[in-house]
Amino acid sequence: MKILFDHGTPAPLRGYIPEHTVDTAAEKGWAELSNGELLDQAASEEYELLITDQSMRYQQNLRRRRIAIIVLRSNRWPDVLMRVDDIRAALERIQPGELREVQI
Repeated sequence: MKILFDHGTPAPLRGYIPEHTVDTAAEKGWAELSNGELLDQAASEEYELLITDQSMRYQQNLRRRRIAIIVLRSNRWPDVLMRVDDIRAALERIQPGELREVQI
């Protein structure tokens, strides 16, 4: 799966999902984009999943988008690390256009 990490997603998480292709918004030069702009750019480059720490459920019209979104309820790396198995499980089950939150 082609995954984009939003600017708040802890980069070390990448090492726990090596079977996926992962880029960060910062690496792409997209760190300053608004949520809508970031989703548009991700779609234009055929990313299948965005992992973010910001809830977009009420900020964006997600129904018209094919990109799936996983929202981490915290971006503190020690907290995220403790929930890697839950994040991996969400990755395995998520469908295009779906939004899932991982409670951290």
